[in-house]
Amino acid sequence: MLKHAAELAIRRPGTVVAVWVVVLVVGLGLGGTVFGKLGGLGANVPGSQSQVTADRLNKIDPGADAIDGLVTSTTPGTVIAANAALQGRVAAAVADLRRIPGVAQATDSVENPAMTGDGQVVAIPVTFVSGISTHDENVALKATQARLRAIATPEFQVRVGGGPLISDALNTTAQSDASKAELISLPIVLLLLVVVFGGLLAASLPLVLAVCGVASTLLVLYGFSFATDLSVYSVQITTMLGLGLGVDYALLMVTRFKQERVGTPDIADCVRHTVSAAGRTVFFSGLTVAVSLVGLVVYPAPFLRSMGLAATAVVAVDMLAAVTLLPALLAKFGHRIKPASPKRSEGRWFGRFAAGVARRPLPVLLVIAAGLVTVATPVLSLTLSPGDARELPASSEARQVYDLSVAHFPGQSAADPLYVLVEGGAAKPAYLAHLRSLPGVVQSAQKTLPDGSAVLQLTPAGAVNGKVATGLVQTIRDEHQGAYVTGDSAHLVDFRQMLVDRLPYAAGVVLVSVFVLLFLFTGSVLIPLKAVLTNLLSIGASLGATVWVFQQGHFAGVFGSGLKGGLGALDLTVPPLMIAVAFGLSMDYEIFILGRIREARLAGEDARQAVVTGVRYTGRVVTCAAALLVIVFACFMTGGAAPILEFGFGLTFAVLIDATLVRMMLVPAVLALLGERAWWAPRALRGVHDRFGVAEAPVPASEELLSV
Repeated sequence: MLKHAAELAIRRPGTVVAVWVVVLVVGLGLGGTVFGKLGGLGANVPGSQSQVTADRLNKIDPGADAIDGLVTSTTPGTVIAANAALQGRVAAAVADLRRIPGVAQATDSVENPAMTGDGQVVAIPVTFVSGISTHDENVALKATQARLRAIATPEFQVRVGGGPLISDALNTTAQSDASKAELISLPIVLLLLVVVFGGLLAASLPLVLAVCGVASTLLVLYGFSFATDLSVYSVQITTMLGLGLGVDYALLMVTRFKQERVGTPDIADCVRHTVSAAGRTVFFSGLTVAVSLVGLVVYPAPFLRSMGLAATAVVAVDMLAAVTLLPALLAKFGHRIKPASPKRSEGRWFGRFAAGVARRPLPVLLVIAAGLVTVATPVLSLTLSPGDARELPASSEARQVYDLSVAHFPGQSAADPLYVLVEGGAAKPAYLAHLRSLPGVVQSAQKTLPDGSAVLQLTPAGAVNGKVATGLVQTIRDEHQGAYVTGDSAHLVDFRQMLVDRLPYAAGVVLVSVFVLLFLFTGSVLIPLKAVLTNLLSIGASLGATVWVFQQGHFAGVFGSGLKGGLGALDLTVPPLMIAVAFGLSMDYEIFILGRIREARLAGEDARQAVVTGVRYTGRVVTCAAALLVIVFACFMTGGAAPILEFGFGLTFAVLIDATLVRMMLVPAVLALLGERAWWAPRALRGVHDRFGVAEAPVPASEELLSV
């Protein structure tokens, strides 16, 4: 297949490039409309008790959205609740709000004694009519916001947030963060590529591939939007992958092409050799990263499933572009790319470093493994949260409304209410009273439905992901008295259980697939096992560091004042997605190195020397690729949405330690310690590899080391 791709690129480079130009234009044009189809999927798990109950209640008694307007003084610390002029403006606004079509209820904290506060903030909650159309609610929402903002004077400031405005703010922030990160990262990546390759043309090729990856990302997401819901974070996360892996694959291919140009004057032959060698590595790397992400499809949660499908498709597109578009560009413009420098000294630092590790593999293995385990220990305290307005930057109006509500209305619970559907509840007054009196319930309300069922709204003390709220969910379910619980805390409980229940299946799909691919690539059964174990150390350390910073609050303020002190939990979507992506990226670099080690072995080197040669040949490529990927991920940390900050930080940390401690030290130490045993396989499996296995062509032992 790769041979045919290379021949097509050589014979018809213009046609191949034209096809990808169409993909680029359509992707940026049509795919750009996907932003209007994004939403917050959160912890919804189809078929779970929380989701089934929520769907049932929405049909019987559709819920109503609500927003909050908060009035504060422009002079902090001023008590304004008793200000007569303000009371008049607020009362007039509330009267006007009640007349807006689609508004069911409007009040304020001055006339409502139940809304106690410190007097420094006047709250105006507005509830919309239950079950109205999206269009009608949007019209009412805009009119409501305009009337609330009209209360403002030079003396008083109005902020509006809550309800659907939080989702809108997350969507807007997500789109802004993605655009900002791309604008920052692309010029920096181009500059570093010019330094690496020593020429603008060679440096631009990885960037072209990366941009095509981004355009394809948008097009893929647009297609998936017709089949499934998409999260507000899907664009950034898949764009990270499309941009990062596009640069990685192109870097490997262009580096190999420059090396081939030294001893091969014909450009067409250089392209053939590049695709046959580096292209094969890219092909296996792309497959491995893709199957690492396919594990997310096993989870029924729409967020994880849609992200797994989209990310897998994006990786496949990047891989396809690397073995079709890039060879076509090399065939057309390769004569203008300078050959690599044939200096024997290039790469010797990596070779000497690997040789030092190979001489003392056991101490290196013990020290690095112990360090990674230590960094991973915060994972033991990992807590998940379905997320709220705190995930927005401190500058966001919706976040400010949340912070003001918590600070100035201390009697209000930080947890969203639980909704308990009790079948035949009208005939169970004692049981309903028991539910209202459960420990931890700070507020309750009751409604009887036409079919005789009852719905209790129980507001627990503490946070949504706190022990009180989640404990209430479990207590009610354990009693088995015909009560069904939904609400954010119930969704979180079901999401956690879903992760536990489906983890063996997801892990099985990924591990079996990775084992098969690595076996076909290396012919060994121990190397795939080694790869999984070292990857788990790397992933554990990166997840532990993310918990230490964003959950526990160490240096979290560096990423924004709104994160100072930590969030007390990670967004529930971050750990499973980060683990899948980090595992795939780790395998990416693993295959880069194993490909060259395999070549050295085929050329006749012993196991230990092959490790040194492999690291020597790939050290600079892996380091450059990791540096560029770190820049891409780090630029996504310039945004303000907490889940993207957590995800970007975790992957940045994962790539850093994986490309340094793991690939340059831990992997060579393990392979040197195992020696020839690392390449062992049972006789029956050796026959399978001989028939179906694929590896890069051997490199003669006398070949000069070529620099980038």
